[in-house]
Amino acid sequence: MSKGAVIVTGASRGIGEAIARELAAEGYDLALVARSADKLEALAVELNGATTCLALPGDISDWGDVQRIVEEVKTKFGAVYGLVNNAGVTRDGLLMRMSPENWQAPLDVNLNGTFYFTRAVTPLMMRAREGRIVNITSVIGLTGNAGQANYAASKAGIIALTKSVAKELGGRGVTSNAVAPGFISTDMTVDLPEKVQAEMLSQIPLKRFGEGKDVAGVVKFLLSPEASYITGQTLVVDGGMIG
Repeated sequence: MSKGAVIVTGASRGIGEAIARELAAEGYDLALVARSADKLEALAVELNGATTCLALPGDISDWGDVQRIVEEVKTKFGAVYGLVNNAGVTRDGLLMRMSPENWQAPLDVNLNGTFYFTRAVTPLMMRAREGRIVNITSVIGLTGNAGQANYAASKAGIIALTKSVAKELGGRGVTSNAVAPGFISTDMTVDLPEKVQAEMLSQIPLKRFGEGKDVAGVVKFLLSPEASYITGQTLVVDGGMIG
């Protein structure tokens, strides 16, 4: 029996894919969202079986696309129990050279996309008087980082949005929390020069990069009944990097 339907954005690779796999194994029905239709379809086919998995390609920075996706989820599953806002982009560069377009891109995808999906599922969760919203932010949203002013601003905004949603929807049984990963092994980190990787590792007390499953496990917990009294919080998953 399904534990309910969960939307996972940015599900075609990296942390999003790890979250999708973890939740499928836990028995949630899934609506997977990403721009990459081919990868998304392949993952949905793989995960279909014990659970129902729907691939819904789209642009999370487009309010119309988000409304369409949520309507399809509602039609398929009848309700939305969980939302995992994971999709994100970077446009790194020093502030003094950053174009307005590169400033705007992470805000459009990371912050606006999180708002759009949260806004779209809110009526469904309020009506059900139950729901779990989990937003993937970053330790950079807590500390800032040179060359990532745009990304840091978008991720800090997600933390503030998470807290505000927790206050607005808590009375209807809906929780809103964030997970802030540190350095997680992805396609991007694997390609970094060894010297850069060594420097990054030196900042981590556990002396290893995190893995997607480290983040996925925390997301699974926040979706569970055991986390029903936790809301408005940001759980840091960084191996002790920021203390």
